Amino acid sequence: MGKEYTQETLSFLRKMVRASAAITAKKNTIHSMTEVDISIPLSLIRQIRENGKEKLSFTAYLVSCLAKTIEQFPRFNSFISGRRLVLLKDVNISVLMERKIGEEYVPEPLALKTCQEKGIGDIHKEIREAQKRVDEDFGSLGNMKLIKYIPGFLLKIFVSMADRNKAMGAKYGKLAITSVGMFCREPVWFIPHGSATVLLTVGSRINRVIETPEGFQSRIHQCLTVSFDHDIIDGAPAARFMEALSREIMSGNLLKTGENEND
Repeated sequence: MGKEYTQETLSFLRKMVRASAAITAKKNTIHSMTEVDISIPLSLIRQIRENGKEKLSFTAYLVSCLAKTIEQFPRFNSFISGRRLVLLKDVNISVLMERKIGEEYVPEPLALKTCQEKGIGDIHKEIREAQKRVDEDFGSLGNMKLIKYIPGFLLKIFVSMADRNKAMGAKYGKLAITSVGMFCREPVWFIPHGSATVLLTVGSRINRVIETPEGFQSRIHQCLTVSFDHDIIDGAPAARFMEALSREIMSGNLLKTGENEND
C-alpha cells in the first residue's frame, strides 16, 4: 500500500515568508476596516485613458493618496529603534507585489522612494517596470539579492534586526500597501501582517446603492483595511488618519491637479 501523502522541501522563499510572519505576529497592531466610494477617481482615470494617455494604475493612485495624507500626520512616518522613535524625512512606500520566480509565485516589496515629490504618473511607471521583471532572484526589487545566502535558521534574526535598523528604515520606509484582494468578486477585507507602521491593505470592490441629492445611485466602493503599529499610533489619531485618507481617495483631487501626468 502506497503512502497517503507526498512531501516537498520548503523553498528559501517560503522560509523567508515564515520568518517575516513570525516576527510581525509579535507586533502590537490595530486594524481599521472601511469602504471608500471610488467612483470619482475611477471616472477620472477612465477620462485620462480616453484622452490618449496610458491608463493609470489604481495602486499608484493609492500610493499618492497615502503619501499626501502622511504629510498631514508626519509622526506616522516613523518607527521604533531601541528606546527611540525614529522620524523619517522622506515618504518612502513599499508596494507588495506578487512575482513569479521559477515555478513559484512569491510576494516581494517594491520600495518607492520620495513619494511626496512624485506625481501619480511617475509612480505608475515604476510599478509597471517592476511588474515586467520576471524570473529574477528574490530580493532584486529592493536590491537585496544577497538575502538568499542567509541560512534558514538565521532568517528570523535577520528580519528582526532589519525591522529595527535605522539605515534600512530610512531606505525602504515604514509605510506599505498590499493589493491582495483587488480581484475578488465578493466583499472581502483582509487582516494582514507586516512590519510597517502604517499598512494599507486593498480588498475587493463592490457596488453599493446610495442615496444622493440626485436620487439613488449605484456607486463603486473599495474595501480597505489600514493597520497601525499601536506602539506608535493610538486609536484617536488613527481614526483621524482614516477619515483624512478616505476623503483623499474619494475626492480624486490628485487626478485633477496635473499631478497625474505620464510625461
